[in-house]
Amino acid sequence: MTSTCTPAAAQAAPTNYYGASRLMRALRFGLGASQRLWPALGVRAAYRVFGTPLPPKWLYRGQHPGADWRHEAWSFEDASVGIYHLAAQDSGAESAPVVLLVHGWGEHAGQMLPLAQAVAAAGLRPVLLELPAHGRSKGTVTNGAQFARAIDYVTARLAANGQALRAAVAHSLGANALAYAAERGLQAERIVLLAPPASPREYTRYFAHAFGLSEPTRAAMQRMFEAREGVVMPQFEPAFTGPRIAKPTLIVHDRDDRVNRFADAEAYRDAIAGAKLVATQGWGHRRILKEADVLAQVTRFVAQP
Repeated sequence: MTSTCTPAAAQAAPTNYYGASRLMRALRFGLGASQRLWPALGVRAAYRVFGTPLPPKWLYRGQHPGADWRHEAWSFEDASVGIYHLAAQDSGAESAPVVLLVHGWGEHAGQMLPLAQAVAAAGLRPVLLELPAHGRSKGTVTNGAQFARAIDYVTARLAANGQALRAAVAHSLGANALAYAAERGLQAERIVLLAPPASPREYTRYFAHAFGLSEPTRAAMQRMFEAREGVVMPQFEPAFTGPRIAKPTLIVHDRDDRVNRFADAEAYRDAIAGAKLVATQGWGHRRILKEADVLAQVTRFVAQP
């Protein structure tokens, strides 16, 4: 089962993600003018804005997990990734199975803290990953393909250090990137997708609608992404990744999510053999990251050997 974007969804999604503000109005005006006056520049400008996490990371730079967590900055490509280890586990928990926790687009590692605490209480070793251009990590632009490479790199480096990865858990666009990494052989026994979007390609349409971009500009922006990253966007969709994922998979998605549609989660469930979908109601896109029932279900799933 593949996911499609209806006209209503295409209009609703950007309204919910790219909220009205002076910055958004200015960007919309600038991109609209550049695509009319100098189309090639308009494409490059659109690509830049599309790859810039919003809200900007400086707004939540101080919202890291806290003093209980030891931070490491690992150089990665032309940026860096942030790794957070629970300081209390630095001695005595080195052999505990690791659970990698990954935030979504425009977010930060601290948003995965409630789940990290639940995982630690179950005797596992949570590791928080802060992706390029987010939080305290270096970089100003990024995308889902780099997300996937970062997840794979961190997972491989942890394994090289003797830290066996029991599971990887990711939210929103991080979940889309995790699915892509999993179908390419990610070294994790289990994966959890929280509120995943099914199609970055469809999201370019949301983006184009939000900023008043023409279809030729949008299509050229997509081709620029594909040429630079060496991957075509349909390769991130459940119809492609799902049949290639052979790991136990849990999906959690709220029916009232106004950022990524519940149908996106159903697409992953139908494409991944044996995947389990947990449907919640009334918690939206981010609240599921701290609801007790979700934390308990995810923790039970990742704690299984």
